[in-house]
Amino acid sequence: MKKMALSTLATASLLAMVGAASAADLDKDESRFGYSLGYNMGQGLSQDFPNMDLEALREGLNAATKGVKSKLSDSDMRSAIQAGQKKARDARKEKESSAGKVNKQAGEKFLSDNAKQEGVVTTDSGLQYKMLTKGKGKSPKATDTVSVHYHGTLPDGSVFDSSVERGTPSSFPLNRVIAGWTEGVQLMQEGSKYRFFVPENLAYGDRSPSPKIGPNQVLIFDVELLEIKD
Repeated sequence: MKKMALSTLATASLLAMVGAASAADLDKDESRFGYSLGYNMGQGLSQDFPNMDLEALREGLNAATKGVKSKLSDSDMRSAIQAGQKKARDARKEKESSAGKVNKQAGEKFLSDNAKQEGVVTTDSGLQYKMLTKGKGKSPKATDTVSVHYHGTLPDGSVFDSSVERGTPSSFPLNRVIAGWTEGVQLMQEGSKYRFFVPENLAYGDRSPSPKIGPNQVLIFDVELLEIKD
């Protein structure tokens, strides 16, 4: 709630400063800064409150920045903000619930088909993996810290995270990541590379940890175990 309030406050100042900036106005550093920051803020507001009345927003912003008395009492404004936020939360939950059902069905079909592919092994938990490169080192325990390179994609091939693309390996305690990683990386040896197909219940479940990962999403990781830390 604090984040939303701060975003709204910043947008208020920006709209008052920028107004209806023309293309010529954007030649000025101050206007370019204001427009860019306002656009960025607007993207966040449109995501959080897609049905916002922008004209009413602008009227309220202008009134506040010019010191004009509000048309609504403080109590009415608080009630309106709480109602608007609740409506947005409810809409977001409904959207996530619908997406979660679609992802769960698609994920179950994907894993069912994938289990029949050559070289794919399914564990008792439902985790699937395929050895890409066999290592010669030791295997980690759940309490170990490991250094890995990884490349994470969704079943459609879209990338959501990749230490490979960043060019920097990641290190972390193996018991502080998603369950699919905790189980899967223990199967590896230093120097090996595996591909893991992680069911939603061993990943983030019905949560959406980022805009790139939806609820009940199957995740695919290519993982190279570089080192088990002392």
